[in-house]
Amino acid sequence: MAENYIYWISTALLSLLYLGSATTYIVKTEWVRQTVVGFGYPAYLVQVLTAVKILAVAAVLLRFSVALSDLAYAGMLFHLVLSTMAHIGVRNPLGALPALLGLMFLVTSFATQNFARDIPSPYALSRTAH
Repeated sequence: MAENYIYWISTALLSLLYLGSATTYIVKTEWVRQTVVGFGYPAYLVQVLTAVKILAVAAVLLRFSVALSDLAYAGMLFHLVLSTMAHIGVRNPLGALPALLGLMFLVTSFATQNFARDIPSPYALSRTAH
């Protein structure tokens, strides 16, 4: 039962982080664009990341396809690792804190998903492993 709560809390926090970030991308587009370009990435990435962040949250929460949900988790993992590295690369380690928190929420959510969901992911911990 505790794993069920852990899953939903970590998933909610991860979702809020991603939706809050997407909202910032929409509301402060120019500032985000300048920041992304400052990291050495192309400016058009802002629109792509905005859409992908919202779609990733939808894929994880709605889970109409386990494979798509697992793919969203993988995409979030790569995004959060690259975000952490980008902030550290420009000598802004405090800017990496949200991504590091996101990584913690992501790992917890992914690892406990089979305890809270009816259709298990073949890649996460199984209910019988506990």
